[in-house]
Amino acid sequence: MQIHVVESGQTLSSIAETYGTTPAAIEKANELPNPDNLVIGQAMVIPIEGSYYWVRQGDTLYTIGQRYQISAAELARVNGISQYRPLQIGQKLYIPPRPRRAADFNAYAEPKRTVSPVLEADVRQAAPHLTYLAPFSFRIKRDGTLQRPALDDFQAIAKDNHVLLMLVVTNLEKDQFSSELGGLILNNEELQNKLLDTIIQTAKELGMGDIHFDMEALPAQDRDAYVRFLRKARDRAHAAGLMMSVALAPKTSAQQQGKWYAAHDYKAIGELADFVVIMTYEWGYSGGPPMAVSPIGPVRRVLQYALTEMPAEKILMGQNLYGYDWTLPYQSGTTAKALSPQAAIALAAKHNVHIQYDYRAQAPFFEYTDDENKKHQVWFEDARSIQAKFNLVKQLGLRGVSYWKLGLPFPQNWLLIESNFRVRKRA
Repeated sequence: MQIHVVESGQTLSSIAETYGTTPAAIEKANELPNPDNLVIGQAMVIPIEGSYYWVRQGDTLYTIGQRYQISAAELARVNGISQYRPLQIGQKLYIPPRPRRAADFNAYAEPKRTVSPVLEADVRQAAPHLTYLAPFSFRIKRDGTLQRPALDDFQAIAKDNHVLLMLVVTNLEKDQFSSELGGLILNNEELQNKLLDTIIQTAKELGMGDIHFDMEALPAQDRDAYVRFLRKARDRAHAAGLMMSVALAPKTSAQQQGKWYAAHDYKAIGELADFVVIMTYEWGYSGGPPMAVSPIGPVRRVLQYALTEMPAEKILMGQNLYGYDWTLPYQSGTTAKALSPQAAIALAAKHNVHIQYDYRAQAPFFEYTDDENKKHQVWFEDARSIQAKFNLVKQLGLRGVSYWKLGLPFPQNWLLIESNFRVRKRA
């Protein structure tokens, strides 16, 4: 699989010729919203076996081999060249596919009252590439019961694709995480027991194999109470033949304070959970100033801290499947519009602007002026930013990746999963 970034003057036909494939194959793989109007800086996945590399100043077979984890001798063999003859700048080398390691992949799916056709289609497209599917969410009620989300065909889709359904339990009230509700549950054993009875019964009824707790904005004083509750939940889940996992805020130290962080004890939760999802996204968020949603530097720092508190094989790195469109100049109190990577590319094409790439953040962005003469800045995800995160997952030896959230199409992501990993199926 090759990632190609469009340059000035290139067309789908000329790109296809470069890689020995067809325009139709590239258009289909990327579900291109702009096949006849490619954007300079647009990243596409080229659906070929292996990839190609063009020699640059200073390259040798050894240095290229190090980059792609292949010996100089093997690189020379597959390209039919001498291992000892100097390379020419611009020379085209074929890089054979590399071995893929096994990994887990989860994706949350959030119906809004009902499952929309767009969400269902995205779930169907993603399911072959997933280990888990997490309908979001089963909301805790104050009487210890659960408010269920719409599921529609999720169970059948999961079964057909050997995907393990996750029962996602949240302390959401009126679409906001409730500290009061969290504290009520964590400090009332009778309510806890009723809630856990309800959770286990619901999971068995719906054929769900993992109980996933995403309890946020918990009072700092309930840190230990949350651990005790999760231990009890883990024991109940295991006794019922179920897994138990937990979503964690993106911390960089055990002492980190704040509404979203203080009650999440990485060490204790990492010990008792079967696995965790670390929510490494939303640095750039709808209510804040424009920036990358998951810049790789902060993501790396969070994961490196997590590895000091729990084993790598328990960690799923969180990854966004969306970007934001901010109106400039940014003003506090305004809200950016969420959009899919596909919509971002279509927007750049519509306004005839180039897509740029921030190599420090490892994220694409662009600016445009709308029909009302207002300036905008858009940060989103593309094949390059996802590949950078996949490289990080492999480098750190993590269990895998968890996506927030389905319903915002990003076809290149699923192609890159299969190019980089063997998706574990646990159902």
